[in-house]
Amino acid sequence: RTQNITDVGHLVSDEDAGEDKMEKGARREGTTAWDVAEKYIAIADQEAKQLGLLPPDHLIRATALIDAQIDFARELDAKGYLYEIPGDGMYFDTARLSNYGRLARLDIEGLEAGARVSAEGKRNSTDFAVWKFSPAGAQRDMEWASPWGTGFPGWHLECSVIARETLGNQIDIHTGGIDHIPVHHTNEIAQTEAVTGAQFSQIWLHNNHLKADGTKISKSLGNIYTLADIVTRGYDLMAFRAFSLGKHFSTEGNFTWDNLEAAANRWWHWREAAALRWQIDAETGDDLDEFGCTVLAALSNNLDTPAALQLLDVATEQILTGKVSVQGVTQFIQIAAEYLGIDVSVSDISAGQKQLIADRQAARMKKDWAVSDKLRDELMAAGIGLRDVVDRTIWYRL
Repeated sequence: RTQNITDVGHLVSDEDAGEDKMEKGARREGTTAWDVAEKYIAIADQEAKQLGLLPPDHLIRATALIDAQIDFARELDAKGYLYEIPGDGMYFDTARLSNYGRLARLDIEGLEAGARVSAEGKRNSTDFAVWKFSPAGAQRDMEWASPWGTGFPGWHLECSVIARETLGNQIDIHTGGIDHIPVHHTNEIAQTEAVTGAQFSQIWLHNNHLKADGTKISKSLGNIYTLADIVTRGYDLMAFRAFSLGKHFSTEGNFTWDNLEAAANRWWHWREAAALRWQIDAETGDDLDEFGCTVLAALSNNLDTPAALQLLDVATEQILTGKVSVQGVTQFIQIAAEYLGIDVSVSDISAGQKQLIADRQAARMKKDWAVSDKLRDELMAAGIGLRDVVDRTIWYRL
C-alpha cells in the first residue's frame, strides 16, 4: 500500500492556474515551503497514529522522486505527448488519446468554450501541465533543473510516478476523493497509460465529501474542526472513528457535534457489552461463531461500513440480554478491533470494587437506600457506572 505526500506541484487551481499551494502557504506563514511541508507532515503523522490508522507500506514525498518524475516526463516527451508553452511549462496533449476522460465520462466536445483552459497556448481545453517553469527572474523555494528548464513537476506527475516506482506499472486499487475524478485522476490515467501502454488501475474507489454543519468545510465559515477540538470537548477519538464509519464512503457525510455525540453513545453502548466479558460467571449462552463472517460479508459488499456497525449493534443487544458466552463477547471485541479498527475493550475492575458492588446489592436488598447510593457514588467517582437488571447489577466503564 502506497500513500503519497504532495509537498510540491499542487497549484491553487486544478486547471494549472495560480501558484503552488506550498509556496502560498510559506508566504502566509512567513517561512519556507520546505518548513511548511515538515510542519504538516508531522501533524498528519501524529493524527494518523491517534486514529489508529494502519501505516502504508510506502509513504513517499513528491520531492523524494524528482529525478524519477523527470525521467517519466522524458518518456512522455520522447513519445510525442508533450509540447511547450513558452514561459509556462510542458503540457500533455490530450488529443493524442482517443479515450481521454473515460473515468469521468467527460464529454470533451461538449465542454463549454474555455472550460479548463487557464494557460494561453493550450492546444486543447483538457491539456494539463506535466512540468511547470519557474517564473522568469524569480527563484522558488522548490525548483529543479530539467531538460526543458528550471521548474517543478505538475501535481498529476508525482502520483503516476510514485505509484509506478512503488507498485509497478499496474495497480489493483486507486483511492481518492470524488473531486479528483474529472481532472486529477483522469490525468493520472492519461499520462501513465501513455507511458506503459497498459491499464493503470483495475479499481477506482472514490470517497464522497464530509461537510460540517451542513456546509462545505471552510476557514471563512469557521467550521473547520481538528482532532484536538474533539479531544478538548471530551470525546474519545474512537467515537470519531465510529462516526466516520457510520456513513458509506460513497455518500456525503455531515459532521456536527450532535452527530458525534450520537456516535459516542453508540460506541459507549458497545463498550457496555464488552464489559460483560468480566461479569459472566458460567459458559452459558452462545458463541458468536458467525459474527465475524457476517461483518466480513458486509465489508466485502463495497465496504459497507454502516451495515457492519449495525451488526455490532445487534451483537451488543444479544450480549446485554445474556444470550452470549464469554467466548462470544471476546469474539465481539476482537472483530470490532480487527475488521473495523474500533477498540471497545474494557479492563476488569478490582476485587475491592467488585466487593463494593456486592455490598451495594446487599444494601438494596435491605432497602438501605442511603448506603446503596453512597456506594454507587463511590464507584461513579472511580469511573464505574452501574445498571440494575432483574437479578443482578451490571457494571460498565464511564
